Amino acid sequence: MSPTVRTDSAPAPIGAYPHARRVGDLLFLSGVGPRVPGSNAIPGNVYDDGGKLVRYDIEAQCRQVFANVRAVLQASGARWQDLVDVTVFLTDMARDFAAYNRLYAEHFAGVDACRTTLGITALPTPIAIELKCVAWMGARPVP
Repeated sequence: MSPTVRTDSAPAPIGAYPHARRVGDLLFLSGVGPRVPGSNAIPGNVYDDGGKLVRYDIEAQCRQVFANVRAVLQASGARWQDLVDVTVFLTDMARDFAAYNRLYAEHFAGVDACRTTLGITALPTPIAIELKCVAWMGARPVP
């Protein structure tokens, strides 16, 4: 079996899966959302008295999801520059794409990863963005 990665530096998975799994020279990250490690708070989310989401801040969520991806990469022995493919899921493409695209350009400057962005109707928790990434680890040893 290939090595799996679990880390306290990123939010705990919400299901029975690891943060990442290495197969040969490739590292596959499970879907990573913008929850805060340890608390599971979602930056920028505002709820009404009944607990219903009333608004969110896509920029705050983008920054947190990028930090969470970095944490999984580091726990795996990979670097940000090792990313080769990034799939992004947005729950409101029309509202959020411009802000997300601007922040992506800032955070991924110098990273030549392929990217696909999909508009979807929902994610399993009240988040507006999730990333699915693949990194190339080269001949580096498994941590």
